[in-house]
Amino acid sequence: MTQDEPREYVHVAFPAGEPPLPGVALVTLDRREALNSLSYALLSELDAKLAALDADPGCRAIVITGSGSRAFAAGADVKELSEAEPDWLHDADPFAAIDRVALLDTPTVAAVRGFALGGGCELAMACDILVAGDDAKFGQPEILIGVIPGAGGTQRLTRAIGKARAMELVLTGRRIDAAEADRLGLVTKVVPAAETLDAALALAAKVAEMPPLAARAAKAAVRAVADLPLADGLRYERDRFEALFGSEDQREGMAAFLEKRTAVWTGR
Repeated sequence: MTQDEPREYVHVAFPAGEPPLPGVALVTLDRREALNSLSYALLSELDAKLAALDADPGCRAIVITGSGSRAFAAGADVKELSEAEPDWLHDADPFAAIDRVALLDTPTVAAVRGFALGGGCELAMACDILVAGDDAKFGQPEILIGVIPGAGGTQRLTRAIGKARAMELVLTGRRIDAAEADRLGLVTKVVPAAETLDAALALAAKVAEMPPLAARAAKAAVRAVADLPLADGLRYERDRFEALFGSEDQREGMAAFLEKRTAVWTGR
């Protein structure tokens, strides 16, 4: 491939598995030569491909991972950032792609091996569930290059582990390993490194088995905790609970329970 030829930085697959994985999409970041760092081109491609999956009724859960074993994503592309001007960053807003990961209706699972630093940590935190290999390293080291996290790191990290602990990591740039991330509540589970992707896919398959309308409503209600006061959050939850009544899946789920059989979900 010549330097001028186009290249895909994000690959999408619907992997086969044993047991099968219906409805699970696997999204792989592929800049292995740069530890999957988040260039503008990669972020734009990721944004478009995730939007397409979110609009696909056949996709019920998304796993995001990095190519290779050394990194989920080692951060933003510092060479690109070093040449950026404030006005361009404000107008182009390339890192809004990470915010939109959190806004997807489809449940997402991050499968993290190796480095998840800076923008990579922010991308992992934007996912709904975070499976870490025991070789994973997390951190927001932006202060070490004269800036601060700019894709949600100060906000999502603080909500995940609390102000005092987030303040220490953001102000020193210290990295934490998977065991510490687990103790702090940053990750969902830690597994042996070689089992990371399989564990994430299995968890996503479990989510994909759930009634799609209810899964999306549950995700939205849990996400609202970060944005709403308790009273507003309770109303938000109640509205989505009530809206599910009258759906085909609600009627099927309750009938299947009463009839002691397995429900068949249609997403309607």
